[in-house]
Amino acid sequence: MGIDPMKYMNFSTYFVFCRFKNKQLMKSFFLSALLIVAAMATHAQGQLKLPALSPNAKISQDFSVSSIEISYSRPSMRGRKIYGDVVPFGKAWRTGANAPTKIKIGEELEIAGQKVKAGEYALYTIPDKDKWEVVLNTGVAPFGPDGFPKENDVARFTVKPSMIEGMCQTFTILITDITFTSCKIEMVWERTKIVLPVVAHNSDNVEMSIDKAINHPAQPPYFAVANYYYETDKNMDKAEAYVNKAIEQDGKAPYMWLLKARIEKKMAHNDDAIAAAKKMR
Repeated sequence: MGIDPMKYMNFSTYFVFCRFKNKQLMKSFFLSALLIVAAMATHAQGQLKLPALSPNAKISQDFSVSSIEISYSRPSMRGRKIYGDVVPFGKAWRTGANAPTKIKIGEELEIAGQKVKAGEYALYTIPDKDKWEVVLNTGVAPFGPDGFPKENDVARFTVKPSMIEGMCQTFTILITDITFTSCKIEMVWERTKIVLPVVAHNSDNVEMSIDKAINHPAQPPYFAVANYYYETDKNMDKAEAYVNKAIEQDGKAPYMWLLKARIEKKMAHNDDAIAAAKKMR
């Protein structure tokens, strides 16, 4: 049961008790109100989206048996001279604006002739008139006036810039010329372009993935594997065997017979190629 304070207090004592109690309530109410206002302000700030002079961008490109992801910001010329002015020659540049550009690779790759293990790296550049130095570094936090931590360098390579026709107004990074084993990372701004060749030595990884997938009891990807061998011009005996297995699964699809005809022709099995081509009708 609760205790009635009136039984044990005179009026003045009870008045002080009530004032103390009300102060505690007012304090709790005031703190709660502050928390609510702060939460609303944080929420409003989180919802606010304003135009940016150097908006963030992200490239995510499937490549080889994994992917390449590049996160960077995209400053624009806005009537300015870029290289040798906004971006000084001979000084480290974060290769964009704001935070350093980050590149994440899902497997070991050869970039500009150097092997780089899977991981996330900061991509710094040191532009110059006739050559650029490109640096991959594990220090992905923004660097200060003393530059980035060179002891964390993973790779450094020198590339020769080229000139493009016209003007590229906004700094742009592209992943181009993609094949099964190679691609290019291109960086373009103003009239300057640099290109980083990328090579994936993925034969062993691909064969392991194929063996694992082919032995899967559900539905082995016979057609995809046969097409891969055909396009890479290797293991043609396996390509022929797997396209035949694919046709056993679905012999009504014209593209199955088209692939078989191409494989048989590449193997100089001309009669089989003609027979397969007729099945496409």
